Amino acid sequence: MPGTVLDSRPSLLRRLRDRVGLAALAYLGLCAAVLVWAVVTIATDDSGEAMALIFPLLVTAPGSLVVFVLPEHGSMFFASLVFGAAVNAAIISWCTSVLRGGRPDPES
Repeated sequence: MPGTVLDSRPSLLRRLRDRVGLAALAYLGLCAAVLVWAVVTIATDDSGEAMALIFPLLVTAPGSLVVFVLPEHGSMFFASLVFGAAVNAAIISWCTSVLRGGRPDPES
């Protein structure tokens, strides 16, 4: 219904940007782009010798290095990438808020 409280809520992207920050969102976008590139490269490689999945691991390191202690399964590799990207995004978000001096974003 128009005019309800639900209409005044900001969009999901706006809430995420306000919560995490633009720099962390840009980092998460970079991680997603590198992962998509690596998966496409591996899928289209006929030789079976492509090592493109090393790059997403390096982009999300050191958090993604938990893959070395997880059980050997394809989903564990992607879970470690998600974990590493989330940890790094949280650190980036914290650093940007400290560098701003705890002040809210001037665009808000």
